[in-house]
Amino acid sequence: MSITVDAVLAMAPDESSVKAARSLASPGKWQSLGADESAVWGLCQGSGSKPYQVKVDLSGPACACSCPSRKIPCKHSLALLLLMAQQPAAFSGDGKPEWVVEWLTARQNRAAKKEEGQARKKSAPASPKKEAARLARMGAGLEELSRWMGDQVRYGLSALSGQYGEWERLAARMVDAQAPGMAARLRALEGIVDKGEDWPGRLLGRMGELQLLADAFSRMEALSPAEKADVRTALGLVADKDGVLSGDDRVSDIWSVAGVTFEEEDRLWQRRVWLYGHSSGRMALLLDFSHGSRTFEPVFTPGESVRMTLAFYPGASPLRALAADTPVPEAGVALPSFTLEQALFSMARAVAANPWQMPQPLLFSGARLFAGEQGWCLLADEDRMLPLVMSDGEAWELLARSGGLPLTVCGEWDGEALRLAGAFVQTES
Repeated sequence: MSITVDAVLAMAPDESSVKAARSLASPGKWQSLGADESAVWGLCQGSGSKPYQVKVDLSGPACACSCPSRKIPCKHSLALLLLMAQQPAAFSGDGKPEWVVEWLTARQNRAAKKEEGQARKKSAPASPKKEAARLARMGAGLEELSRWMGDQVRYGLSALSGQYGEWERLAARMVDAQAPGMAARLRALEGIVDKGEDWPGRLLGRMGELQLLADAFSRMEALSPAEKADVRTALGLVADKDGVLSGDDRVSDIWSVAGVTFEEEDRLWQRRVWLYGHSSGRMALLLDFSHGSRTFEPVFTPGESVRMTLAFYPGASPLRALAADTPVPEAGVALPSFTLEQALFSMARAVAANPWQMPQPLLFSGARLFAGEQGWCLLADEDRMLPLVMSDGEAWELLARSGGLPLTVCGEWDGEALRLAGAFVQTES
């Protein structure tokens, strides 16, 4: 892990943790501080008689603390890393205390057991009969969904107004049919109904995407391997990670972190890291999940660049990838400039190849933030306007940081609006 203030703050579960950590990021708050190439540790005096034992495994990073906080990382772990980023000379290199060694050893043992269990699971031969049975269930469920959508179009979509429970019923049916990807897409449609005067038209477009997916599944044998992979992924049949890592689509490059977004649902956090490869010219998506806390390994900070190899999932327009090795920081690398027209053209090609990949990344320069009649927008290429998913607080903060200057932005396009994942003040070339 590259220990910088920005990288540490990106790990924080909320703003209150950041504020509390800053107040503890002083050597005077700690009884002892230590570090080596693999870990950072310290004793922080709390309200009790015994100091809190705080330790961070830098290979992750992974944090642990003896305090009672349920937040991961807690304020003590964040403060320890902030201290390391700002005052490394305050840390001793006299060797790890026993309580740090025990924790690191336990982590290594758990990782070894997990890897062994995964290896045993992967070595078990797949059952063609079981796979065929699942595909048959999916086919029956998708046929039922197609009939339902045809009935709605025949009777008129306005009849769906107020019937919010219908979407959950359909999603549950897709879960029963072992098509979780389709279930998630159906739940998303509930947010369109009764939202704006044109909601029937927008709903019809999204239902058309679902019908296209059902039709593609019904004729899988006629599709190319890449197209089959896209259909399976859209329905929730994600490719095996070991198969991805051993695949042919591997790219070694300097990757700039164009943006990072987080989402949480039922205590399950999702992180999307958007990368741009400088030699390959490719965009990549690293998708990670964490239960209970917004803690991810490794940490990626918008604006930084790393040298690493990515293995891409199969598809007609590959985007999602896995890190095939440990990222190594690369200094002095800036994102290139693209016009909005270039970004839209690249996105159009990606959508044509795989219409079910959402969100799609948009990376372009020359954007200016302003408040329009319908909310905040970005103006680019002099006369093109993109609506933003952005609160007033977020917008005013970005305006203050940028001083109204043009921005290079990376955002997630959902078909209707852009959600910013990263924004950088343009520098003169």
